[in-house]
Amino acid sequence: MTSGTSRSPMTRPARSGLAPTRARADYSVLAALDDHGPLSQADIGRRVGLDRNDVNGILNRLEAAARVQREVDPANRRRNIVALTDDGRRYLAQIQHHAELVQDELLGALDAAERRQLQALLAKLLDGHGPQPA
Repeated sequence: MTSGTSRSPMTRPARSGLAPTRARADYSVLAALDDHGPLSQADIGRRVGLDRNDVNGILNRLEAAARVQREVDPANRRRNIVALTDDGRRYLAQIQHHAELVQDELLGALDAAERRQLQALLAKLLDGHGPQPA
């Protein structure tokens, strides 16, 4: 950098167009479906710690974009079963790639051992707190 210039706190990966809050919510829901297979809306909410109304809004958006598919559960017609689509898997991979770019840029000053240490400390910090209420 030249003298007198400062680095913008918002890096290129952070400015790539993925809205942080929306991408985080989408990622949580899509990752739960990718990890566990088709789930009911209530199960998604429990797994990701979101209220069912919030889950419904996220699923409406994801379904409109063909990233998830909802079907009536044949065992209980009062609930929906949600499944990840191929478009949803591609979108999940895009969000993951974006997060990796941001993380690499944010942690760029740390070597591999320091990154592992930070990760261990953050995990310990989170483990010290109970689950957050949904």
